[in-house]
Amino acid sequence: IKFGHFADMVQSDRKYPNDPIRASLEIVAAGTMLFDQIWLGSYMSGGVGFTQYATAAYTDNILDDYTSYGVDYIKKKHGGIGKAKATQEIINDIATEVNLYGMEQYEEYPTALEAHFGGSQRASVLAAASGITTSLATCNSNAGLNGWYLSMLMHKEGWSRLGFFGY
Repeated sequence: IKFGHFADMVQSDRKYPNDPIRASLEIVAAGTMLFDQIWLGSYMSGGVGFTQYATAAYTDNILDDYTSYGVDYIKKKHGGIGKAKATQEIINDIATEVNLYGMEQYEEYPTALEAHFGGSQRASVLAAASGITTSLATCNSNAGLNGWYLSMLMHKEGWSRLGFFGY
């Protein structure tokens, strides 16, 4: 299933037309269930732990908090959803702000670290929040992807690795 088709099948835009954060998070949750838990977890690896990575995207409301913070930031700094230009400077600004907020929250609240016990879980949640926020700010999926990758690089530079044994 292609990601664009999958987003259309979930239809969270129809269910939450006035809440782009919730609509985006519903697509992420369904995507992690299908692609990470079923495809990677069951089929590709025989069920040896990939399911743990996906749960971080739809449990604990941590991703929701980071994304909501990012949307509040783009409303204050860039005028709202869809108002920012898709330039590298804007992408760097938004993804850096969201990622640093998330990293600070992980350090301030140890239970968040316990909930997302692996660095790869934390990296994925931070990257998802950065990517969603950047996409919403610019209405550009490629800008969101760049925000995702920037977040991964910042996570690695900030905490020296992404997860267990560097994964």
